[in-house]
Amino acid sequence: MPTEAAPPGTVTSVTSEIATSDAALRRHLHGLPGVDAVGLEARAATLGTRSIKTTAKAYAIDLAISMIDLTTLEGADTPGKVRALCAKGLNPDPTDRTAPRVAAICVYPDMAAVAKEALAGSGVHVASVATAFPAGRAAMDVKLADTREAVAAGADEIDMVIDRGAFLAGRYLQVFEEIQAVKAACGDAHLKVIFENGELATYDNIRRASWLAMLAGADFIKTSTGKVAVNATPPNTLLMLEAVRDFRAATGRQVGVKPAGGIRTAKDAIKYLVMVNETLGDDWLSPDWFRFGASSLLNDLLMQRQKLTTGRYSGPDYVTVD
Repeated sequence: MPTEAAPPGTVTSVTSEIATSDAALRRHLHGLPGVDAVGLEARAATLGTRSIKTTAKAYAIDLAISMIDLTTLEGADTPGKVRALCAKGLNPDPTDRTAPRVAAICVYPDMAAVAKEALAGSGVHVASVATAFPAGRAAMDVKLADTREAVAAGADEIDMVIDRGAFLAGRYLQVFEEIQAVKAACGDAHLKVIFENGELATYDNIRRASWLAMLAGADFIKTSTGKVAVNATPPNTLLMLEAVRDFRAATGRQVGVKPAGGIRTAKDAIKYLVMVNETLGDDWLSPDWFRFGASSLLNDLLMQRQKLTTGRYSGPDYVTVD
């Protein structure tokens, strides 16, 4: 479903006004083309029916593994659990050393130092949620302290949540300035901006949030926290893929996409990779530009990988239960 790209120059002109004008942001965001919900959902459904052959499937499974942000975000997380998850991310299949490593281990800020030590020298990144994840309801100084703590502990990537209440109330400038401030607090760490699509309610809001975050400097835009009923879906991810495509066409800057929550099977992951390929092409088929936020997805990818290699499924003890 092709969508109209913002005309070149629009982003620059709006950004110059943003620092002092909420109205300019509103005009730009509400001036984006409306989302054809029927067309979007039909396109996502069509892409989901594409089949790929065995050789391509093996490549897709390994690519998906390399794109995973292997995640534990529970109140009961312990240093031991995080170290075990890091070990799994570094060596997903102890019986097959050709299995690729994951892209990152994603934890709470107080576990970032543990993950950093466990992953030292591996090339696997430490991702940390921040800004009062998952609700994002905290004072700005608390959000910035949360971010700085994670970066100081060794986080290479920060996954922040936007203030959905402010966004839904139309306080776009507030959300914009918070993203900018967190981006500054990240230093050299990359910033992923989480929308919580299930709470934004409409496709038009998801498109507006995508452009708002990219205008504010996001390195990645992310669907969800994984903590609500509706997380990543093919239609809302497709909409975000189209947004980053149009943003690059308008500005020349490439932004990554991270669907998170509810992606549990290799079959689902491959559908998302087909969507990326069909919408964005090879430029985004890399862990640098596309990630899966997941905890259980890796297990199914490993099971399917072994099935392709040996022709049979392993028993239930083949993979660890995280």
